[in-house]
Amino acid sequence: MSALRPPMALFSGTAHPELATAVAQNLGIELGPLKITRFPDSEIYIKFEDSVRGTDAFVLQPTCAPIDANLLELLILLDALKRASANSISVVLPYYGYARQEKKDRPREPITAKLIANLLVTAGADRIVAMDLHADAIQGFFDIPVDHLTAIGAISDYLATKNLENTVVVSPDEGRVKKVRKIASRLHCPLAVGYKFRPGHGIAEISGLAGDVKGKTCIVYDDMISTGGSINEIIDMLIASGANPEIYVACTHAVLAGPAVQRLSRPEIKELIITDTIPLSPEKRTEKTTVISVSHLFAEAIRRIWTGDSVSELFND
Repeated sequence: MSALRPPMALFSGTAHPELATAVAQNLGIELGPLKITRFPDSEIYIKFEDSVRGTDAFVLQPTCAPIDANLLELLILLDALKRASANSISVVLPYYGYARQEKKDRPREPITAKLIANLLVTAGADRIVAMDLHADAIQGFFDIPVDHLTAIGAISDYLATKNLENTVVVSPDEGRVKKVRKIASRLHCPLAVGYKFRPGHGIAEISGLAGDVKGKTCIVYDDMISTGGSINEIIDMLIASGANPEIYVACTHAVLAGPAVQRLSRPEIKELIITDTIPLSPEKRTEKTTVISVSHLFAEAIRRIWTGDSVSELFND
């Protein structure tokens, strides 16, 4: 360690300590000691057990369910670090909650993704490290550096080991085409695109499909799966179009809310490939589920930020 470089410290909130522990192991360090409890009325109490003065502090906390509680805990962590005179504070956000509300689709709606960005900066964040944001435009909501990581490479590498033949990679909607094209390029196979519209809040329907899927093994990728509605719709469309009824479904963020597990248990789904950006409870895991860890990506990004090296070079194809 250079004497001129502030010491690194990695801390974990309560949202996903397993991922934080794996990141720390990849970095060859211990998680910083931290006390997080609640008062009898449920208010959060936080105390850093050791001095953080002058450190380059990294706080890992996905704002997954319970979203509001995890978000508030993160904000309090940042405030405590700022008041304790940390040299810099980097927020490691494996999953960015409220990211789907990044624009106004209807009158009198909030842009909550921007509000969250404002809150993080106000609380003390100097840098954001996020993975596969639901909308790339969210990077512009921050007036601080944002390192936008992606699990596309890790998912593609896993799929390549399966040696699938006669495959096509499918984007469930036009908004994911750019990312899905990267998977198709890595796997050297064609691309198909579903055309999605939302007739109501939280309801998705696929109205059409561009691309040849007849007789092919399909790989469907989306950045997140919430209730599984879009995946359910695109699989219906693929089967109706003559696709091989052994479909691989992949995503970065397995939110898996409401009827998602039931929908993803349908027999046409051969395998569900997800990452560990969000903790997966046992009841949401099935024999079809494969979890790919992204801890090494976060660890290397943190190391590069701390040493002043390029983070973007991690993802150069």
